Amino acid sequence: MPTAIFASFESGIIYAIMALGVYLSFRILDFPDLTVDGSFVTGAAVAATMIVSGVNPVIATITAIVIGFVAGCITGLLHTFGKINALLSGILMMIALYSINLRIMGRSNVPLLSQDTAFTGVEGFWSPLGIDAALNKLWMAVGLGEPVPGTWSILFIMVIITLVIKFLTDGFLKTEIGLALRATGDNQRMIRSFSANTNLMIILGLGISNGMVALSGALIAQYSRFADVGMGIGMIIIGLASVIIGEALFGTKTIARTTLAVIGGAIIYRLVVSMALRVDFLETGDMKLITATIVILALVMPKVMDRYKDRKRKAQRMAERLDRSSITDGKGESGVTIK
Repeated sequence: MPTAIFASFESGIIYAIMALGVYLSFRILDFPDLTVDGSFVTGAAVAATMIVSGVNPVIATITAIVIGFVAGCITGLLHTFGKINALLSGILMMIALYSINLRIMGRSNVPLLSQDTAFTGVEGFWSPLGIDAALNKLWMAVGLGEPVPGTWSILFIMVIITLVIKFLTDGFLKTEIGLALRATGDNQRMIRSFSANTNLMIILGLGISNGMVALSGALIAQYSRFADVGMGIGMIIIGLASVIIGEALFGTKTIARTTLAVIGGAIIYRLVVSMALRVDFLETGDMKLITATIVILALVMPKVMDRYKDRKRKAQRMAERLDRSSITDGKGESGVTIK
């Protein structure tokens, strides 16, 4: 179990980048962007294909971000200039990307088992430092037992990268363009009255969102050491689950708190899935069912809790009124007796 939890943290922190991208489109722009299912695979396909061709993994990852950004911008163009419904624009781009991803990879699966990835370079720098041995001793000392993690380098570097992206997102959303982006999602008619180009804001927002999703896909491909054309199926649901779970548990008072909540939601989602798969009657093929169940619970439970709190408040107010009325009646009776 401890090793499974550790692996969930590793993968969760990578998926958190994708969740931040979904947060930008789903919450900030109020745009149901299904391009995510395709752009996630596009990032993985571009990175894997370039790495197999001998390109530096860092350059391959950056290229994946650019291609993901372009895919998001095309979705925005379909919606703004093509006047196609937002949901349909994302579906059309997702379908188109399936064929594009097959073209990029040349086949349905690209293995990276014998290739150097970005994480390989990090591990090469990390290993001589002796940090793994020290942390594994601590692991054993607290009673977590064996097996110990093979390396802590991926977790550490991904925490740093994800937090950097989080802080860049926070900073961007506080700039003039970021505020215009937020206003576009809140009220397009109002922001147009201030001469803002809402079409450009939608295109830019979707481009940034899918660039982040493609980055997550590229890193997952290097982490899992393969890219597959079907690895993006249901990715939008995973992103939404991360956003909803994070917001429900950690709150949304500020942008900084919300983006941190999204990261926390992505990690908690992976932990829940990991624990669910350890149940005897569930199998690996049930992962999509588990995902759907988690999203349903994340959507329903806050509403159920709100109703429970409302009933509790109403019952408390009713009890206070009864107390006040009984006190008033008591005073009236005593007054009649004195007279």
